Amino acid sequence: MMRVEYINPFVSAAYSVLEMVLGIQPEKGQLAMRPGIFTTQQCSIVMGVTGKVEGSVIYGMSLTTADKIASHMIGQPIRTFDALAASAIAELGNMITGNAAALLAEKGYTCDISPPSIIRGSNVKISTVNTPALVVPILLGDFGDIEINVSLQERK
Repeated sequence: MMRVEYINPFVSAAYSVLEMVLGIQPEKGQLAMRPGIFTTQQCSIVMGVTGKVEGSVIYGMSLTTADKIASHMIGQPIRTFDALAASAIAELGNMITGNAAALLAEKGYTCDISPPSIIRGSNVKISTVNTPALVVPILLGDFGDIEINVSLQERK
């Protein structure tokens, strides 16, 4: 059973990390529910979560958004999504998920996170187990949007 209290730490963490990294005030889009976790975005960071709660978190964005964020993080323009850009975007996923895991732990849900996987390309559908996913778009003004897909359940 996917619970809303699992999503709030990810939204809070995304806000604070993105605000710190990009120097802007993110906004939350319309929360949506999906029967399973998947992304159809061009660039996705896939993170695994294990422990008291387990599942996956996928941060999806367009390649344009990924390039803009990576350029800002690295401090130099990126024109094509290369290894350096992928590394920066992976680190962004690590920072948000690590912060979210700390917030979950404060609520009594201790968990570990896996290293991030970056998946890119159009028409790639990433799906994992059929736990429902809560989807929160984070709107980043000129940078574009990041879609956070959280599919976690309490360990049986």
